[in-house]
Amino acid sequence: MKKRTKEILDIFDDIYGHMYKCYLDYKNPWQLLIATILSAQCTDARVNIVTKDLFAKYKSVDDFANADLKELEQDIHSTGFYHNKAKNIIACMRKLKFEFNSEVPSDIDELTSLPGVGRKTANVIRTHIFNIPSVVVDTHVKRIANRLGLTKNQDPVKIEFDLMKELPKDHWSSTNTQFIAFGREICKSQYPKCEMCRLTKYCSYFKANKR
Repeated sequence: MKKRTKEILDIFDDIYGHMYKCYLDYKNPWQLLIATILSAQCTDARVNIVTKDLFAKYKSVDDFANADLKELEQDIHSTGFYHNKAKNIIACMRKLKFEFNSEVPSDIDELTSLPGVGRKTANVIRTHIFNIPSVVVDTHVKRIANRLGLTKNQDPVKIEFDLMKELPKDHWSSTNTQFIAFGREICKSQYPKCEMCRLTKYCSYFKANKR
């Protein structure tokens, strides 16, 4: 690991600890799978509001597999992109039922074979359900990794592989938790609080915008 990268990780560990947590509410693997599908282009807070009622209404993989498309669209309407999300959730749960005996798989290729499941969603499942070290690239990770020079790519999959090379494996899962917290509190997209940041010496955004 590069000295520079270690210094960055040491600061994150000091601020946020080296643990990882999930910001989505769930009680079992298939609930987290659905919540993560819903989280695309939507806040975790909004998803948690929606899934509270959703998981009370649909109590099993079968319930979702047999759901009426139009009704499910209305149930998840406020998460945005509800036409595609509803279609994918029903198709995902049907494939989970008939090909995986209603059990969420841990293999990355099997997970991404499910409708609506990309590498980000698959890595959320691998991290939080199976405790498999995985890099989850969301908007916060993408922004902060670029600002700190941990990647030069914009494509989430390329960023994921860049971070897997750049970061030690024992930091893969905690990086998402740390970067989300940092992105929400300090390193915001439009108006980052650079005056409160301990990482400005590593940051390309700060160097380009400092007065």
